Amino acid sequence: MEDLRTTLDTASALVGRGESAFISDPALPLAFEALSNRIGELCKRLMAADPDRFSEPIWSQAARNRDFVVHHYDRLDTRALWVTVTVSFPALGRALDEVAGR
Repeated sequence: MEDLRTTLDTASALVGRGESAFISDPALPLAFEALSNRIGELCKRLMAADPDRFSEPIWSQAARNRDFVVHHYDRLDTRALWVTVTVSFPALGRALDEVAGR
């Protein structure tokens, strides 16, 4: 869970650069693709390790997002990627806090 928290914090810091940086800096979308991959993989591991604790749909959604990003990178919608990192990642962070009892 600590790895997931650290990765979500990294994503949050990059989001803090703003949408205009996301649009103008080609490295940011690539970074968010990599973070989506890592976050989804960590969610898969958590679900496998403790399926009861990580049974809410948000965990499997993150895992499926990872699979899409990895296998269909050529069809990624940058607007959808921005929504993922600005809306879905923070929601996942709140779910992580809840599961961790924070």
